[in-house]
Amino acid sequence: MVLLAADGVALEAVYEPADSGADLSGEPTDQVPVTVVAHGFTGSAGRPHVRRAAAVFRRYGAVVTFSFRGHGASGGRSTVGDREVLDLAAAVAWARRLGHRTVWTVGFSMGGSVVLRHAALHRAGTPGAYGPAHTDAVVAVSAPARWYYRGTAAMRRLHWVVTRPLGRAVGRYGLRTRIHTSDWDPVPLDPAEAAARIAPTPLLLVHGDSDPYFPLDHPRALAAAAGEDAELWLEPGMGHAENAAGDALLGRIGEWVARRAPGG
Repeated sequence: MVLLAADGVALEAVYEPADSGADLSGEPTDQVPVTVVAHGFTGSAGRPHVRRAAAVFRRYGAVVTFSFRGHGASGGRSTVGDREVLDLAAAVAWARRLGHRTVWTVGFSMGGSVVLRHAALHRAGTPGAYGPAHTDAVVAVSAPARWYYRGTAAMRRLHWVVTRPLGRAVGRYGLRTRIHTSDWDPVPLDPAEAAARIAPTPLLLVHGDSDPYFPLDHPRALAAAAGEDAELWLEPGMGHAENAAGDALLGRIGEWVARRAPGG
């Protein structure tokens, strides 16, 4: 499917029903939850680790994967987490138009910051450009707590890719990611501030203690901002984002959301 974000950017998206062996298989669509997966920077709907995550989440319902702008077969250029909120809103609205009453968002790294801001900005009852675009539960994996972080070597390399002409060429031809040349204006809502606005929607924060991009002060800051309404999992030995999230962890995430989202 090709979706249109509210600003007209075309997005590739994939819908998959619940796994044939899942308990929900064969149920009416409105009784089946759907997970919308928001990948990390340089990912796409077709990347192996995104496909692997989708396969695990299909045990708990249907799955929508899509490529953020500038990634995969989607149009436009990546704004590294800013206008990507429009992309996620389009994917969530599509899932609801397909008949699903319960929608969960799971984001990794950049996608983690996007699901936080999306949940803060798209509340239940708020009309979207293409219909209701709110989520019923949020999971942010390996998400940053604040913008412009350069405290690790990995993030300094990423900033070089995003901000330098040569870096953007590396992103385009080496990482298959087309990056916007303009600075943020205005600067989007800070992830920690977004986390503080999500309640009462269930929120799960997952972070590895071996993450080379964002150290543990990031998930702890997000959890502190969200307060008692959020749950924090610090995973021993885990690295960064979907590449480091094993099937067992993804299954635990699916079970957590299934218990806490409406109808779970």
